[in-house]
Amino acid sequence: MKRFTLRTGIRWKISFAIAAVGALIAIALSLVVHNAARVSMLQSAREVQMERVQFIAKNAEVVKKPPLGAKIDDPDLPRELRDKVRSGRRGSYVQEHGAGAAPEVWAAVPLGNGQVLSLHNSFQENANLLRALDEALVVGSVAVVVAGSALGVLIGGQISRRLRKAAAAAGKVAQGQPGVRVRDAVGGVVRDETDDLARAVDAMADALQQRLEAERRVTADIAHELRTPVTGLLTAAELLPPGRPTELVRDRAQAMRVLVEDVLEVARLDSASERAELQDVALGEFVRRRVSVLMPDATVRVVADEIVATDPRRLERILGNLLANATRYGRPPVEVDVEGRVIRVRDHGPGFPEALLKEGPSRFRTGSSDRAGVGHGLGLTIAAGQARVLGARLTFRNVAAPGGIEREGASAGAVAVLWLPEHAPTSTGSFPVVRLPE
Repeated sequence: MKRFTLRTGIRWKISFAIAAVGALIAIALSLVVHNAARVSMLQSAREVQMERVQFIAKNAEVVKKPPLGAKIDDPDLPRELRDKVRSGRRGSYVQEHGAGAAPEVWAAVPLGNGQVLSLHNSFQENANLLRALDEALVVGSVAVVVAGSALGVLIGGQISRRLRKAAAAAGKVAQGQPGVRVRDAVGGVVRDETDDLARAVDAMADALQQRLEAERRVTADIAHELRTPVTGLLTAAELLPPGRPTELVRDRAQAMRVLVEDVLEVARLDSASERAELQDVALGEFVRRRVSVLMPDATVRVVADEIVATDPRRLERILGNLLANATRYGRPPVEVDVEGRVIRVRDHGPGFPEALLKEGPSRFRTGSSDRAGVGHGLGLTIAAGQARVLGARLTFRNVAAPGGIEREGASAGAVAVLWLPEHAPTSTGSFPVVRLPE
């Protein structure tokens, strides 16, 4: 079962984290301030009520009707406060009236004749002040969350941009541009973990580049050293008397010579020193002529011809390797289509191996036995390398069998597609700057 994954940017994660922390802190502080303010207001109200009722009690015996709303033996006096005052003590009491209603603050003192003098007021005015304080706390909390989110976006955006630059630079290194440095691409004045990551990637790229260069030099040196003895072997084979053994020796010596030349060509392509010698070519006519020489039985169809700037020698090399691969591992008929700058070569064999479709051509890996059980795996590798020199793109896919079945052994053929660029590479291997019309 495929797991559901939610992909989001680091800037939004940081922003959400800061906003969540800010909200929690704001809520906690708001609750603390609200409760502290309410307790302080209630305590102050109780003290004021107690001072008032004590002042009135001094004159309660000479004044028949107590002032300021005070009452004697008020039947609404809370029971807890009444019991406390009748025991000879004075006290105050906060009477709650449920959610949404303001509480009442009571104060009571005993009189000398056994009566109880009490005074009570609503906490409504203080409740309004407390409500205003709550509104201010809510506004402040929202402002803190918004400001924290904006700060998170800024900080996360900076980190995200640096990481994206690092990823883009690493992608260029992976595409064969060893001169690119992730640390230079990241840039910036601030030094953080992104710089450590960039330095580590650069160090890894340098180590891999040195290793690949060493392997390329060893391969080129071995192939170069083998060229002379193989040439001598071919010359000696020509001097052998006619016969079946002589033919076998000549065939194997010739195959060894082809292998040596292919290895040398791969080494040159890996060195990234090859440059295209550009000429204007009518692509459809060029392909038609070359296919008639390389594979007369193949069918050529020119849908749309176009003049392209390319290297004819390298293009012929790519076309020859694709046709040779279709002949060796596929089945006839082999079809070549030209449409503008696109060349398609299709056979009707078992299709390309899965490893090649996923990872691309690799030297000395021939894939499954039904399509590439023999050979050295250099033909498509050379074709892909020459395509890079031309600035082109070479892709591989299989044609599904009738009925839409796409499983191993059920392919209806293999298709190699060469996409020539609209703007050919310059003599330095780069692409010209194209100025758009204003």
